[in-house]
Amino acid sequence: MINKPLADILRPTSLEEMVGQTHLLGKDSLFRKVIESKKVPNMIFYGPAGTGKTTMANIIAHQSNLSLFKLNGTNASTEDIKKVILETRSILNSNGVLLYLDEIQYLNKKQQQSLLEFVENGDITLIASTTENPYFYIYPALLSRCNVFEFKAITKEEIKKGLVRAISYLKLEIEDEALDLLALASNGDMRKSLNNLEFLVSGVKEDNRITLEMVNQLVDKANISYDRSEDKHFDNLSALMKSLRGSDPDAAIFYLAKMLEAGDLVAAARRLLCSASEDVGLAYPSIIPIVKACVDTALQLGLPEARLPLSNAAILIATAPKSNSAYLAMDAAISDINKGKGINVPRTLQNTHYDGDEAKIKGQHYKYPHDYPHHYVKQQYLPDDIKDAKYYIYQDNKYEQTLKEYWDKVKK
Repeated sequence: MINKPLADILRPTSLEEMVGQTHLLGKDSLFRKVIESKKVPNMIFYGPAGTGKTTMANIIAHQSNLSLFKLNGTNASTEDIKKVILETRSILNSNGVLLYLDEIQYLNKKQQQSLLEFVENGDITLIASTTENPYFYIYPALLSRCNVFEFKAITKEEIKKGLVRAISYLKLEIEDEALDLLALASNGDMRKSLNNLEFLVSGVKEDNRITLEMVNQLVDKANISYDRSEDKHFDNLSALMKSLRGSDPDAAIFYLAKMLEAGDLVAAARRLLCSASEDVGLAYPSIIPIVKACVDTALQLGLPEARLPLSNAAILIATAPKSNSAYLAMDAAISDINKGKGINVPRTLQNTHYDGDEAKIKGQHYKYPHDYPHHYVKQQYLPDDIKDAKYYIYQDNKYEQTLKEYWDKVKK
């Protein structure tokens, strides 16, 4: 009998034992070199459950000889944070303190702010983890003091490596097909695969062999057909986005339904939000707050009811007129920025708080558009080296052509 969860018994204790996250742990990766240097920066790990965020924090604390303290954002209080801070003054923690804060998105702004001073002065090395986008859920001042690293769903092949190690530990055998299916059923979650294996242990017969039939009885076939951990996940995301862009409401609803049946609510919501801005854009600008409202409603309702507002959003996007003018304009501007263009802001636009009587001396001569007919006056806004650049081009939909007609008349 297993008295302790198998996932905890077999939790890796070194970088070599980790499965997945090869983009972070490759021998020549910057992340690995920093960790092995034992000079640990403040970091935020984000990604799905069961991808090794907590395990990585444990390994880092051990390798760097820091005293490890753990808090969970779902139940940690400000007093709990203060107790950890007091521990930094203990002689027992003279090498330094690493605070691992799991599910940091559940801490409120005040609680996150309480960490700032101690993170900044080096009293605490913070590693926080979250399953949500940190740029939405973490206080910006704290976020700016941390390096952010994404943990990705673990591939089926990497999951199999972890399962083989566990099966060897348990002195069991497993059919090849059963191993494939068990790895696939985890959807990129190593902990889930080990929990499934642990459940199967009690059903093993005298031959100590796990069969395909046993795994078939355990796993969720609907979830496997979607397969978040492999290429099919990204294929479905791509198919949804392209169906929305291609104005095919039937295909859009199908791929949306497939994602929601697999429980992938967050990814579906993100694709809808993205398509509203990228593909519809200025052809129907009002669609952006409408889709946002549908997504917010869906996230509040949760599944299965979330399918109702999201299906409305998908059909609306698929049947709306399309324009990618804003997307193209932004990409063109970013291209110039990455080429080092436009570094110096024109003197006319620089941040001087008072022009007044000294305007000629200061050389600014900014013209306030609202003082002119139609609230427009011609002057240079782009830097000198790209002053004639054109990033935004009106497309041939009703809304943008109306704008073009108006501004052509005003500017001419």
